Formats: sequence, C-alpha cells, structure tokens
Amino acid sequence: MNHTDISAALTDLLLTPGLDLDEAVDRHFAPDYRQRTDGRWDDRQEFLTHIAHLRGVVATGSIEVHEELAQGDRYADRHTVNITKTDGSAVRMEVYLFGEFAPDGRFRRIEETTLMLEGAEGDRNLGSAR
Repeated sequence: MNHTDISAALTDLLLTPGLDLDEAVDRHFAPDYRQRTDGRWDDRQEFLTHIAHLRGVVATGSIEVHEELAQGDRYADRHTVNITKTDGSAVRMEVYLFGEFAPDGRFRRIEETTLMLEGAEGDRNLGSAR
C-alpha cells in the first residue's frame, strides 16, 4: 500500500510556508481524520485550527524519525520535532505515535503522546495548542 508518513506530513504542514494549509492537510489526512494528543481528541476541523496556530508560531524546524513501522493500515513511529519559534526560542519534543491509514493511504486517525525535551514550561502543550 502506498501511504503517507509523519515526516512528509509534518514537513508539508509546518515547514513549507508557501504550501496552502488546506492543500497540505488534504495531501496527508482523510476527510474523517481524528487525532488524540496527550489525551485530547480533535476532529479534522479542530486539527486544522491547531496547525494554523502552529504555522504562526513556528519559524523553522526539522523532524527526526527514530523508529517507524507500517503494516497494512496501521502505522507507528517515534520521532523528535525540533522547532525554532518566531520569538527565537527553541522547542524539542519527542512524540510516540500510533495511527491508522484510510484506504487511500492518508492518515485516518493518530493517537500520540508528547514528551518535551527542551523548551519553556508554556511550550509543554504545543502539541495541542490553538
């Protein structure tokens, strides 16, 4: 099965400023997409609101995938997101992610837990901030 992955999705969502948000989301996330981050569920529209907020906060960054497994319609990975915010501060978060693909290879569901490695206390909720 041909499918997306977290590195491609996050690069389009957060690290490609010229790419339209709706186009980036449509590329990697199914219409019925749902996400749970640190216990909080969001539907696709709430996820769009979250990404739009992050686009205003993130200046540059990188994604480092440490482990990744895709089998059938299931996906799991452990990755670190390195962000430099528009105010110049740095945030590093390690993310443990389990997901499910839609039949077309886009993400249908992601459940993730984040661990802040570097950043201010106020950045702890960056994974679900609006």
